[in-house]
Formats: sequence, structure tokens, C-alpha cells
Amino acid sequence: MNSRYEVVIGLEVHVQLTTKTKIFCGCSKDFGQSPNSQTCPVCLGLPGALPVLSRQVVDDAIKAGLATNCQIAPHSIFARKNYFYPDLPKGYQISQFELPICEHGWLDIETEDSGKKRLGITRIHMEEDAGKLTHNDGNSSSVDLNRACTPLLEVVSEPDMRSSDEAIAYLKQLHQIVVYLGICDGNLDEGSFRCDANVSIRPWGQEELGTRAELKNLNSFRFIKQAIEYEVERQIDVIDAGEQVVQETRLFDPDAGVSRSMRGKEEAHDYRYFPDPDLLPLEVSEQWVEEVRQKLPELPAIKKLRYQEQFGLPEYDAGVIVAERALAEYFEALVAKHDNPKICANWVMGEVLSALKDSDLTISECPVTPELLAGILFRISDNTISGKIAKTVFTEVWQSGKTADEVIEAKGLKQVTDTGAIEAIIDEIIAANPNQAAEYRGGKEKMMGYFVGQVMKASKGKANPGMANQLLKKKLAE
Repeated sequence: MNSRYEVVIGLEVHVQLTTKTKIFCGCSKDFGQSPNSQTCPVCLGLPGALPVLSRQVVDDAIKAGLATNCQIAPHSIFARKNYFYPDLPKGYQISQFELPICEHGWLDIETEDSGKKRLGITRIHMEEDAGKLTHNDGNSSSVDLNRACTPLLEVVSEPDMRSSDEAIAYLKQLHQIVVYLGICDGNLDEGSFRCDANVSIRPWGQEELGTRAELKNLNSFRFIKQAIEYEVERQIDVIDAGEQVVQETRLFDPDAGVSRSMRGKEEAHDYRYFPDPDLLPLEVSEQWVEEVRQKLPELPAIKKLRYQEQFGLPEYDAGVIVAERALAEYFEALVAKHDNPKICANWVMGEVLSALKDSDLTISECPVTPELLAGILFRISDNTISGKIAKTVFTEVWQSGKTADEVIEAKGLKQVTDTGAIEAIIDEIIAANPNQAAEYRGGKEKMMGYFVGQVMKASKGKANPGMANQLLKKKLAE
């Protein structure tokens, strides 16, 4: 925290929707197709082509609004945002301005420095994306209009954030929500979730906001944090040098770790907003809102509390598991088959997530299904295998797709629980290690770990560890 200046941050997040078609036409919006292959007269802005609003886009906007505690407007309108750029064929962008579909929402975040804090959401509105402009060798540029008319939600926060950590906490929670809702794939690399950050500073205690700079099109949490922190220091240096911060749009260069001026920052009146005459006002009934509300999934914050209460999971465990909707669904399917939620959580957070990371797979692609994992956990519970051997079984199940029972039988991994067999191993080990036995009997209790290790080694990991420990204590006390 700077001792002289308070940081003020507001975020504008663009959420690209997962609809099959564009917002005002029936063109596909699949990413990565050949340039200008997914276009029509509407998204090309040809004269006489009229837009038709997608109902699915409205449904998704309502979902986002409900999930972020917004009020859903019964009456909203589309507006034309006028500006010229080569990737905007109509010369204007269809958006919403004075009457957006969602307003006055909030999200609760928690950071180490600030603790729990409520951040306001000014509005969520629907709009179309522009095309993509690529600058070639410096002598020419190419325009790809496949992205033109792609449906976006713009989520505009209040300037309530006071650090880069608060901004990242807000972004991560919003990202988690829209992915949970299934309205966005959350792919930052492809620009499905990107952010503009408005950053300013002001002397502590001052009510009036300072002059802001807008950091444009940030699509990585790490870069967003770096860009905000750089911009704060830049503005402090400007003011300390006796100069004034200029209101402008800046681009962040992650390689150099600096932001550079792009253009002067426009105000709303510069865009000459006016209602789009080709689109009727949007009327959203209470019944429509309730129909959408009934389709909402259980959101992560609510799911996390339920896992703590219903399954008795620690807050950390619950937070890890609910971080991804598919992971939570995997966990619940596992708990439905094995009645120890904590053991289930340990294996999901441990072996499952580790193996997925090593294999670069998602939980949806996990070769060990909840049914197969439950089979492993049952064999630990009934002492057929030890926890250590279970990890070997897990690897075999992962690679082969066989059940735990099939792997245990084929590999001869069944745990030794025969007292006589374990006692025979222990007798041999004690006889072969008289000095260590004497040390243990002389009060060096740490030697027990040595003997347990020798028993497990001699039994190739098959001896029941608890039984071995118990019998060792008995034998060494003789």
C-alpha cells in the first residue's frame, strides 16, 4: 500500500458467449476457421441487411445478471455506438447504453490484505464483437470478419477495487461464475474472457477520482496484475514529477513489462450513442426471468458452503473441489458410491488432479471414472490393499481402464493380513538387526520407523502397515 496515494480500479470485462450462432444472425462463431468464411450480409454490414436478436443471448445475459446479484431490467434497448475502424464494417457497434439489461449487482471477494469485501457491478449489457485486424509486414493489414457480430456480455464494475489483488480476486470469481453457468468457455488465450482495466490514483482522503488510464484487452490474470501495478507506479511517477496524468488508452507489453500510449480515451458522448432503429426495445417479463432462474446451476460459493456442511470438508478442500464445475460433479459422483467424503476429497485433490496435470487432461477426460476410483477406495477400506499399494493400483487403472479388483488379482497386490506370515518376517528382521533392536529397547522410539520400513520392504509393500506396527511393538518388547 502506498503511503500517499490510494489506488482506484474499475474493470470492464468482455465475456464471449458459447452460443452456436452470432447475436444478430445465424452464422457460426467457431474459433479458428479460415478468414471471412463465417459471414453473411448482416455481420458484413451490407446495406439493407437487418439484425435479428438471438433469444439464447438474452437468456445468457439474464443468467449472468442473476448470478451476480443484478436487477434484471423489464425494458432495455439496443444502441448504436458510432466509431470508425477497419474491423467494424457498419461504422458502428450494436451495444446497449442508457438502458442495459442488468444493473446494480455485486460480488463478494476475499484477499489476504483486504479480507472480505463487496464489489459493485454497475451494469451488464449485450453487444456484438468487432472483426479482427491483423497488421502484416508493415505495408498492409488484413481484416477477418469471422468474429464480427459474435455475442458478448460486457460486465462493468464500480471503481471499488483498491489493489491489483482485489482486481484479480474479482476477475477470477467472475470467470468461475460464467464458466459454471455454461455461458462462456473462459478461454483467455482465445479472448473469450478479456478485460479492460481503468486505473487511477488519488491522495488518501480525497473523494474526487483521479484521471484514469484504460489498459486495453488484457487476457491473462498474470498480465492484468502486472499491468495494473506498472500503471500505478507510472502515475505516481508522473504526479511526483509535477505533471498531470493524461486520460488515455494504453496497451500493456508483457514482454517488456510496460504499458504504452495507444490513443486518447474517448468519453461516452464521443460515440454519439442513439437507439438502434432496426431493433425493437427488449421486454423481459418476470415469467421469463423465473424460467431462466430455474435453470441456474448451484453456484460455486453456495456449493462450497454445502460441501462444508453436508460432507464435513475443510474450507480449503471444498474450495479446491468447487473451483471447476466438472470437478465438483466428479467428486459428487464419487461420494455417491463411496461414503467417506474426506477420503474421496483427498484422492480427488491428490492422485486425480496430479495425474490430470501430468497428462495435460481435463477432468472430463479422466480415464479413472468415479466408479473405478470408488473401487480402489473400497479395497483400501476392507484392507485388501494398503494406501501405498492403492497408488500403484490407481496408476494401473489409469493406464489400462481395468477395475481395481482386476489389477490387484493380475499383479498379485493383495495385502498380507495373515498374522503368522507377518510375524515370520518380523522375526527374521529383528534377528538380522540386533543393534537397532537394542537401540529401540533402550528408548530410541524412532527406530520403529526403521523396522516398519524393513517389514514393508521384505513384504514388497504387501504387509498391512497397522498390523506390522502392532506386531513389531509386541515382538520388540519381548
